[in-house]
Amino acid sequence: MKTKSIYLADDDADDCMLFEEALREVCDHTELTTAYDGVELINLMETTVPPSPDVIFLDLNMPKKNGFECLEHIRKTVKWKDIPIVIFSTSGQEDMIKSVYEKGANYFIRKPGSFPKLKQAIRQILDIDWTKHSWNPSLAT
Repeated sequence: MKTKSIYLADDDADDCMLFEEALREVCDHTELTTAYDGVELINLMETTVPPSPDVIFLDLNMPKKNGFECLEHIRKTVKWKDIPIVIFSTSGQEDMIKSVYEKGANYFIRKPGSFPKLKQAIRQILDIDWTKHSWNPSLAT
């Protein structure tokens, strides 16, 4: 089985630790790379991509360069424009969700309030075939 490369950009160290733990429990074949702000994410991508990650989990509220700015930067960069981006945020405001899809996010998921729900969310995202996935607002949770 191919190892999945996952990037996570989130400034909350506790959220990153929980995400890593949940990811490990959900799938053995993953390699997680974490950035703690948007500038770090973009710098990381400039030095490591290609190869592209299989998916980027992107928090919106980060210092230096927020998730919206990262999303726009990634979508405007030719070699990165097709990388699946999952917005992973505590906010669930409809106008914000609509905005991230308009800016090119592939999927939006609210950060779950429990560890089992976090594992379920990660499993759901890792199971998506991004070559066939098209956005459906009813999937956003």
